[in-house]
Amino acid sequence: MLVVMQSHATDEQVRAVCERIEELGYKAHPIPGSVRSAIGITGNTGIVDLGTLESMAGVAECIPVSKPYKLVSREIKPENSVIHVPTPLGDVTFGGQAVAIVAGPCAVESEKQAFAVAEAVKTSGARLFRGGAYKPRTSPYSFQGLGEPGLKILAAVRDRFGLGIVTEAIDNESLDLVERYADVIQIGARNMQNFSLLKRAGRAKKPVLLKRGMSATLDEFLMAAEYIMAEGNYHVILCERGVRTFSDHTRNTLDLSMIPAVQRRSHLPIVVDPSHGTGRRNKVLPLSRAAVAVGADGILVEVHNDPERALSDGMQSIVPEEFAQLMAEVRQIAGVLNRSLN
Repeated sequence: MLVVMQSHATDEQVRAVCERIEELGYKAHPIPGSVRSAIGITGNTGIVDLGTLESMAGVAECIPVSKPYKLVSREIKPENSVIHVPTPLGDVTFGGQAVAIVAGPCAVESEKQAFAVAEAVKTSGARLFRGGAYKPRTSPYSFQGLGEPGLKILAAVRDRFGLGIVTEAIDNESLDLVERYADVIQIGARNMQNFSLLKRAGRAKKPVLLKRGMSATLDEFLMAAEYIMAEGNYHVILCERGVRTFSDHTRNTLDLSMIPAVQRRSHLPIVVDPSHGTGRRNKVLPLSRAAVAVGADGILVEVHNDPERALSDGMQSIVPEEFAQLMAEVRQIAGVLNRSLN
C-alpha cells in the first residue's frame, strides 16, 4: 500500500500519518519525492483500512501496490533514486546523470599492493576503491582474505588517497566490522538470499551494494533488495555480475538485458561488474563499454598491478594501463548519452 501525500503536505502531517500507520500495526516508510512525498506501508497481510488514512490531513490518495516487492518498485517511487556516497574527494552518486566508477583488486593482499592499485585508479579518475578483506571462495583452501587487517589497509587507502571504500561482508559478524570501516557495504552473489545478512544490512547506516545471485531471476533479485529496504535502509545499489549458463567461453554470462529490465520496474540504481561477469581480462573493456551504452549507473571493475601473482581472480583483473584506457572509452560513450563519469 502507498499513501501519496499532497504537494503542500507539511513534515508534521507526514509524521502524523506515519504514526497512525504504526498504531495500526504496520511499518511506515516515508519516501521523499521531487514534487510530493509518499509513505510506503509494509507488514500488512491484507487490505489496509483506506478510510482511516485518506481522511487524515495532507493525504491525497491511497494506492494498492501490485508488485510483491513494494519499496523497490516504481509504483511506490516513480523517479530514480540517487544514492550519495561521501568520500574525502566529494560525493559519488549512483542513479543520477553521472556514471560511477569503482575500481580496485579482488582481494586486499598487502598495504603495498593496495596502495599501488589505489594510486593508479585515482590517477585515471576513479573515486571509489573496491577490495575484499573477506573472500567467500568455492574452495576452503583458497585465499579467504585478511579480515580486519585488510579493512585497516582499506582505511589507510582512504586516508592517503581520498578514495571511498567498497568492500564485502560475508556474514553478520563481518558486517559489523565492514560497517565501521567501509563507505559502501557489498553483499556478494553467494549471499544474495542470505536473508539474515540482508536484514542486518538493512539496519546498517551505510549504502549497500547488492550483487545478483548467479542463478537469480529478476523478481528474486528485487525481492532481495526489498529485504534490505524493509529494515529501513533505503540506500541500495543493485549490481549485475553475470549468471551461470551453459556457455564455456566465459566464467559467467553477463546479462546486460537486466539493466533496462530493472530500470523499468525499480527506481534503484544498477551497476555492472564485467570482471565477474566474464572472468576474462580481454573481455572486461568491451563489456564495460557495453554496460555504459545500455544505461548502467556505474561500473565495478577489478584492477591489479600484478595480476599474474594475484591471490584471487587474477585472470579477470585488468592492469592499470588497461584501466586508464577503460576510463577514456567509457567517458566517450557516457558523453554520447549526455552523461559523465564521477
